[in-house]
Amino acid sequence: MRLEITCQDRLGIAEEVLRIISNQQINLRGVEIDLAGVIYLSLPTLPFEALQSLLPAIRHIVGVKDVRTVACMPVEREHHEFLALLATQPTPVLSTDIKGNISIANEALLKLLGVSSDEFIGSAFSHWFKGINLARWLQEDDRAPHSQMLRWHSQEACADILPIEILEEEGNNVVGALVCFKLSQRETKPSDLNQAKTIDFSDIFTVSPSMKHVIRQARHLAKLEAPLLITGETGTGKELVAKACHFASSRADKPFLVLNCAALPDSVAETELFGYVQGAYSNDPESGKKGLFEQANGGTVLLDEIGEMSATLQVKLLRLLQDGTFRRIGGEQVVKVNVRIMCTTQKNLPALCQQGVFREDLFYRLNVLSLALPPLRVRKGDIVPMAEHFLKRFSLSLGEQLVLSKACGNLIQQYPWPGNVRQLENAVYRAASMAEGRELSPEDLHLPSYASGYGYFDHAFEGSLEEATKRFESELLTRLYPAYPSSRLLAKKLGVSHTAIAKKLKEYGIGKHRAST
Repeated sequence: MRLEITCQDRLGIAEEVLRIISNQQINLRGVEIDLAGVIYLSLPTLPFEALQSLLPAIRHIVGVKDVRTVACMPVEREHHEFLALLATQPTPVLSTDIKGNISIANEALLKLLGVSSDEFIGSAFSHWFKGINLARWLQEDDRAPHSQMLRWHSQEACADILPIEILEEEGNNVVGALVCFKLSQRETKPSDLNQAKTIDFSDIFTVSPSMKHVIRQARHLAKLEAPLLITGETGTGKELVAKACHFASSRADKPFLVLNCAALPDSVAETELFGYVQGAYSNDPESGKKGLFEQANGGTVLLDEIGEMSATLQVKLLRLLQDGTFRRIGGEQVVKVNVRIMCTTQKNLPALCQQGVFREDLFYRLNVLSLALPPLRVRKGDIVPMAEHFLKRFSLSLGEQLVLSKACGNLIQQYPWPGNVRQLENAVYRAASMAEGRELSPEDLHLPSYASGYGYFDHAFEGSLEEATKRFESELLTRLYPAYPSSRLLAKKLGVSHTAIAKKLKEYGIGKHRAST
């Protein structure tokens, strides 16, 4: 069982609580203290008579405001939330200790390598991956986050490598590394390129007339060979529609490969798309590599977030669209392929053309056929049925029979859903994972308040401007710290001194300053 003790921030109050636990000969399993002055205790399940004695004794301590049982400790909740997020994260991720031994890996990475967790966890990073001596890098003075090409078996991919640091007053202590693989979103095994999961238009859940109209258009455009541009806000299902168009076309038995133009550095994206010849890179003199266009010959290549493509790649893509030819990096031989190009974007490409960011001639080449996916807020008829559809699917995996309450249905019907279908799915998954009953309530969803044109806001705001500023600072630093896990990295990101950031991290208890035992 778990107890939550709300109390004043008084010296010695925790010691008095622990003395009562000891005097009553209760086995204390864990203690956690947060910055708001709340003490959490992890205890074995106690009989009713023991609770009748324990709770009043704690309440009589000077400064204790309330004592109640809770479902879990904050660290336990964070741990389970982390495992749930990691399990559903499509990006392969791993972490290592300071010696380069693998300590955590998600399911996406295990599937990528085709290994079990028992076989992988605890082994050396160097046993699986080539391209960097991670153990040596962790011992170097300069351990700035960077991107690196990594190789394993007959595959390779770009990966973001970041040091895991604990903030110390005398400096940052590196305890390991985080490695996030940036795949081109093709199937994880080369032998499976032609065996991607078939997606049919019937797999796209919708009951709204506006989305059904888009699906009818897509069924017709899927049979054509010209480039297809799919626009829509984030989370509207652009890639899902593109994949359905591929499998409804005459190219269905050929590869469907994806490159996220916003996820990779320019040089890596060029390598992924066009490949390189033998000897093009000094650190890889013995082999060349086929790019996505060659691998997908006869099939489809989807360029996700085409508005983020660099000017250099835009020129090379324009040449490919004109005659189907290109040259590998470092090569002189012209390669000719037959691929259909599909693109997605949430940006206004005509506006980018006017700004000189996106080539106007390339836009006209890509915008031969187009689909515009409506946001969820204008497809209100889809919201509740889609949430129930997601909840039914999650219930099966969780072994529960969960339903939406009427109040919950009313809330999601009125919410603007700036993240669209992806945000709805994630919100339902989180609520289903953490719900304590069988009926989801509005409180289970934890939806942030949002106003179109103004973004997220707190309609129940209380307090002074100074308090609001501190809350914003705390939330911002908490959100950024995992990606920039040191005062120097955060300071560089935010444009302030690392001393100021270090003080803020200490003030808000972020990083090593979290009070937990």
